[in-house]
Amino acid sequence: MPQDMTVMIEGSPSKSPGDFGDLAKAYGLRRVGTRPPLGTYLWQAWQRRDFMVTMALYRLRSTVEGNRLGVLWYVIRPLIDAAIYGLIFGVLQGSARPPDYIAYVVTGVFLFNFFTTSFSTGAQSIVSSNALVQSLAFPRLTLPLSRVVESFLAFLPSMTLLPFLLVAFGHRPSWQWLLMIPLLALFFLFSSGTALVMARLTVHLRDVSQLIPVISRLLFYTSGVLFDVNRIFEQYHWVIKVYNFYPLYQVLCIARGLMMGTAYPLHYWFDFSVWSVVFFIVGLLFFWSAEERYGRE
Repeated sequence: MPQDMTVMIEGSPSKSPGDFGDLAKAYGLRRVGTRPPLGTYLWQAWQRRDFMVTMALYRLRSTVEGNRLGVLWYVIRPLIDAAIYGLIFGVLQGSARPPDYIAYVVTGVFLFNFFTTSFSTGAQSIVSSNALVQSLAFPRLTLPLSRVVESFLAFLPSMTLLPFLLVAFGHRPSWQWLLMIPLLALFFLFSSGTALVMARLTVHLRDVSQLIPVISRLLFYTSGVLFDVNRIFEQYHWVIKVYNFYPLYQVLCIARGLMMGTAYPLHYWFDFSVWSVVFFIVGLLFFWSAEERYGRE
């Protein structure tokens, strides 16, 4: 700040806030934490993409650096989850269990773990970085998005392992496996939108953080990760119709169709694409509209 401006402010206790605003405008200064236009905001966030990736990599490394197996835990943990849930729910379902159940559960658990991690860590991204938010001026959008990037990077080792597991279970490689790339891009967009919504809600309503584990479990047990909706609810056709509008169920159906060769409605691609774009746009606007309030509540 220029020295003469400092003297003018400190030596003029009678000046009104409007006078200080005129002074700041004259010297090209703006208030810290103001919300820029959406286009500018997105451009500022894009310029900090290296910051988002670096933060994500740092947190990933700090999480496992004290363990002997290191990054292997990003594969071992979902495999253990798949084994435990698959064993329990496989026995409970009996004859209603879907064919090729091991591959069915592994695929579902791997994908859902990415979403639920993005959901829970994204929700806490602003609250857990309150000191950073209060001390530095930067697009707050980068914080929840860096959490989604972190979740995606943690998800990649298990996703890389999945084709080898499917081959071990008797599945042949297919060109359709390549369609997982656009599907995961849509899933990333969908998860980002959800994380942005939850990040703002957690700031304004801290009690929401207590409900996050409950919501995560509810989504896990209802999205078809562990069971075939058509077999479980074959007597309740209206339930199956409701599931046709459930985005998490749709993405799991598409992924299993691509990787395992099972049938799924092709319109799920269009439906989930719409869900992903809408969720991201709504989440972005919802989060951006409260940019000035982060760190002040």
